[in-house]
Amino acid sequence: MTLLNACYKPIRSLLLVGVAAVAITACASNRGSMPSPDYSGMSASQGQQSLGELAARYKSNPKDKLTLIHFAAALRAVGQSAQAVSVLEVGIGFYPKDVDISVAYAKALTADGRFEQSLAVLDNVIRPDVPDWNALLVKGATLDQMGRNEEARLLYTQALTIAPGEASIEANLGLSYAMTNQLGPAEQHLRRAVQMPGATSQIRQNLALIVGLQGRFDECRAIYAAELPPEQVENNMAYVRALLTQQNRWDAIAKG
Repeated sequence: MTLLNACYKPIRSLLLVGVAAVAITACASNRGSMPSPDYSGMSASQGQQSLGELAARYKSNPKDKLTLIHFAAALRAVGQSAQAVSVLEVGIGFYPKDVDISVAYAKALTADGRFEQSLAVLDNVIRPDVPDWNALLVKGATLDQMGRNEEARLLYTQALTIAPGEASIEANLGLSYAMTNQLGPAEQHLRRAVQMPGATSQIRQNLALIVGLQGRFDECRAIYAAELPPEQVENNMAYVRALLTQQNRWDAIAKG
């Protein structure tokens, strides 16, 4: 069975989550830039609380580098990508050559749909001799959003040679395959990702979605149930079924 056309937009959204799937405490010894803060897995109340705290910190000291990066990440997590771009444009003014700020800025631009501008920022900070895997990851995600999936996968593969145990890279590679209707490779890479240190709940939920899109509902439900409260599990299962039903593909699932 192939991935339904109706699923393309949800997969694109998941890819952006995948970009942010690096835990804030992850080791940064194998690259130049700092780990990416991830606020996407928080509940709505937790997200708003964190956003409020970071907004206050930013207001009191807009030049603090960590505050800039975390505030922008929290804004992206609640769908305020345009404001995240604005915050990091201020940051670029304070830190014009800083790789951490530049990568965060590119990530915000991608989330806001400003793909060409994001690529221009990333190309200015990716050094061919010592490429930063986080920058490669963000560039790959941006290319995937543009439909340049083969190019994106080459970058993910390069990033994996630099950081072979990084779950976010494997996860994005899996989602890249999902975007081109290749659910087998998508599942393979997501299964690798969930076994790696630093794998997030969002990555495991992405695996559940890909399993569900192949019609394996019991397995899909079990993965969701390990991550979410019962009501959310049922909502997610209804969502998966709705994606499939939209295209009347039950026969194809049964045969696949």
